[in-house]
Amino acid sequence: MVYNFSTEHSLISNWVSELRNVAIQQDRLRFRRNLERIAEVIGYEISKQMETEDAAITTPMGIANCKVLKDQPVLATILRAGLAMHNGLLSYFDRADNAFLSAYRKHNDDGSFEIALEYMSCPPIEGRVVIVSDPMLATGASLIKAIQFIKEAGNIKKLHVVCAIAATKGIEALQAAIPEVTIWCGAIDDELSDKGYIIPGLGDAGDLAYGSKMQK
Repeated sequence: MVYNFSTEHSLISNWVSELRNVAIQQDRLRFRRNLERIAEVIGYEISKQMETEDAAITTPMGIANCKVLKDQPVLATILRAGLAMHNGLLSYFDRADNAFLSAYRKHNDDGSFEIALEYMSCPPIEGRVVIVSDPMLATGASLIKAIQFIKEAGNIKKLHVVCAIAATKGIEALQAAIPEVTIWCGAIDDELSDKGYIIPGLGDAGDLAYGSKMQK
């Protein structure tokens, strides 16, 4: 299942347009905040699909019967680009457990690259809902490797991936490798460059959010 929020107008479309805009991109604070806001709204939509239970809540005036989440999800992200979207999800799922992974493109002299994954901090995930955030789903290689790494820690009850912009080829690759995934994205672009960047995309989300980095 793929949810593409660009198919109908919403605030998410506005925020995606600002993420793409080269003039607005110069404001790193706004760039990060737009990623956060996209994740917040998608987090709200995901919550509609999560199990709830009845709870009797004591108020100053009596007892209120309320619906609350039955279980808290695990929020996972890939350092460093995913941090802003992770913060957006965490602001809504404020009692969630959290997982962090380091994955990056290790470039070779011939222009090709491989995904290096060197670190993971993960809570127990057996039988839990896991929401993985990464702003750009390009080739899908980083997400596939990261999710496969997470799945080694236990059986996931339900898996969601949240991104700002996805490439069609990346979606297809992710679905082929992990068929049970549900993908939520602000927009879908059809083209990838020969270096694996989304076109028109928005550039390097990690650099735009946190500054340029040395290439390894």
